[in-house]
Amino acid sequence: MTLQTPQPRANTAGIRRRLAALFYEGVLLFGVLMVAGWLYAGLTQQRHALQGKHGLQAFLFVVLAIYFVWFWTHGGQTVAMKTWRVGLEQVDGRPLTQGRALARYVLAWLWILPALLTIDLTGLAGGYAAAGVVLVGVLAYAALAGLHPDRQFLHDAVCGTRLVDVRATQRA
Repeated sequence: MTLQTPQPRANTAGIRRRLAALFYEGVLLFGVLMVAGWLYAGLTQQRHALQGKHGLQAFLFVVLAIYFVWFWTHGGQTVAMKTWRVGLEQVDGRPLTQGRALARYVLAWLWILPALLTIDLTGLAGGYAAAGVVLVGVLAYAALAGLHPDRQFLHDAVCGTRLVDVRATQRA
């Protein structure tokens, strides 16, 4: 008896390119969140970082939702995804609806929520320890894609979406 690994579809984007796009997305979103945080601080007259912390977090959550839902429903790619030629579509090949894009955004927080919960419950202090826990959590979540027949992430499998190699689509 041999164990066979499921083969991904021909146009499934590779895990390395998807993770590279995720990393680049983080770099780009740093600027988006800085401007959004500055706007929030100005509008609410926030004078201290801990003043209105939960309001700021909720505001940034909504800003990110608008960013991702808009890009995913208008072309199926964020700026980072265009750079790495990774596209997002429904499993049947159609573009995402706003509802499906919003559900994917909310479920995509599975990338980081377990790590944040671990940090909170263990009381870890220090940037290096927290960064290590987040990195291990992200890599563990990415490794779960190996269990899916099409090598898709958990939130994509639940939402009925898939990340594809745009180069393969353009060649066809």
